[in-house]
Amino acid sequence: MVTKIIFRKKEFLVEPGTTIRNAIEAIDIVPESVIPTRKGQLIAEDEVIQDGDIIRLVPVITGG
Repeated sequence: MVTKIIFRKKEFLVEPGTTIRNAIEAIDIVPESVIPTRKGQLIAEDEVIQDGDIIRLVPVITGG
């Protein structure tokens, strides 16, 4: 199966077996700038990506 990360309508194929954080860094996104989700649920950056996962990255919005 395909494992992918989706961020702002772009899809990136990633290798299963790596952590979310490592996968985010591998596609040149700053991990602190996004929140990873799977099936609408927040997931930890140290969680290992499984074959067939679809991870969506939600941009962190800050303001003041």
